[in-house]
Amino acid sequence: MASACALHILVKTEKQAIEIKAQLANGANFGVLAKKHSLCPSKKKGGDLGEFRRGKMVKAFDDVVFKRPILKVHGPIRTKFGYHLIKILYRN
Repeated sequence: MASACALHILVKTEKQAIEIKAQLANGANFGVLAKKHSLCPSKKKGGDLGEFRRGKMVKAFDDVVFKRPILKVHGPIRTKFGYHLIKILYRN
């Protein structure tokens, strides 16, 4: 079964996600911004979700992680939790 490793930043608003994505595009560190802004407990690890299998995350999140290019920041992606910026580190 497919697995992947990803980082993410979870925020309440699309506007906030867009502002953070702009900072990332200008060279800001993903982990630092995750620790500062993310609402997810993974923020303690710089947004690192570790390795997980397909189907473990909500569908919209899974679709990004398992279908989009790795090592790029994707989003904002809306889920029931809020808006995510997702960086896929690798996929198996």
